[in-house]
Amino acid sequence: MSAATVPKLRVDDVTKYYGSTLVLDGVDLDVADHEVVCLIGASGSGKSTLLRCVNRLEPFDHGRIMLDGVSVDDPSFGRTGLCRRVAIVFQAFNLFPHKTVLDNVTLAPRRVHRRDRAEAEARAHELLERLGLDGLAAKYPEQLSGGQQQRVAVVRALATDPDVLLLDEVTAALDPELVGGVLDVIRDLKAGGMTMMIVTHEMAFARDVADRVAFLDGGRIVEVGPPDRVLRDPTEPRTRAFLQRIIEAGRL
Repeated sequence: MSAATVPKLRVDDVTKYYGSTLVLDGVDLDVADHEVVCLIGASGSGKSTLLRCVNRLEPFDHGRIMLDGVSVDDPSFGRTGLCRRVAIVFQAFNLFPHKTVLDNVTLAPRRVHRRDRAEAEARAHELLERLGLDGLAAKYPEQLSGGQQQRVAVVRALATDPDVLLLDEVTAALDPELVGGVLDVIRDLKAGGMTMMIVTHEMAFARDVADRVAFLDGGRIVEVGPPDRVLRDPTEPRTRAFLQRIIEAGRL
């Protein structure tokens, strides 16, 4: 396989159990460089678990996950190397409450990746300014709105200059009026060429930002394709039933 055809990220027959419960059932998915793939499906369908397997926060029982053609289990990555290249943002902000915004953003680059303080802080200020947060660098998380905290969490993930960004329901904990600002940040990241896998219940956003949408049900990818096709004219009955409920709830 030539370098040109190797996907940035490849999920190959990944199976995951929690005890006797099958959570991921032979998942296959490729994500090209600079591509945005949105994962949709009901709660419990395996979307978040898949993200956590990609950067090895969760072990999986069978299959392979490859980054640029190399298994994420390869010793050449190391734990910190993989976390630098594949960053994740959770729906809970997970900011350290006793640290300032600047300290939250620079902690991993300085402590884990051994960057010089001046270099780490310069990069942090650059990213904070890009996301409209530079004036808040000295603030503590409790002094920020939910939307601001979520943007800080995105900045923290970007501070290690990852190859792939994983976003797990990053608007779920936000008040409705704060959602738009965070989604705008993700649109800007897409415009800048960031490779992303996004778990979302925001169907209109998925239609707007995704290159492809993958629908998961029962730990399997039932259907995957361009958003206009999957969200407007799905071929699988299970996808149609899921989207019908979304339409009836006024969310698409």
